[in-house]
Amino acid sequence: MPSKLEDKLFLLKFKPDEHSHIEILSNEVCLRCPDKPCTLTCPADVYHWEGDRIVVSYENCIECGACRMICPYNNISCVMPRGGFGVQYKYG
Repeated sequence: MPSKLEDKLFLLKFKPDEHSHIEILSNEVCLRCPDKPCTLTCPADVYHWEGDRIVVSYENCIECGACRMICPYNNISCVMPRGGFGVQYKYG
């Protein structure tokens, strides 16, 4: 079994939907956030900054929910993708 996170993520299969299941409720709230914990906590690197705007790469999401738990302003809406879409785990 793989031991590094990158090796484990390689075992995942993604079927991205055409619509994101993640929504940033207010970009202004993200701009005021001093630590930007979503960009540091997400194991799949879903959140990153381009200039003064946060970009959400929802097709990389492993649906762990860490982003919702770590956002101090409850500014991330994340629901499970529609049936048949999202991440598929090779080993459970």
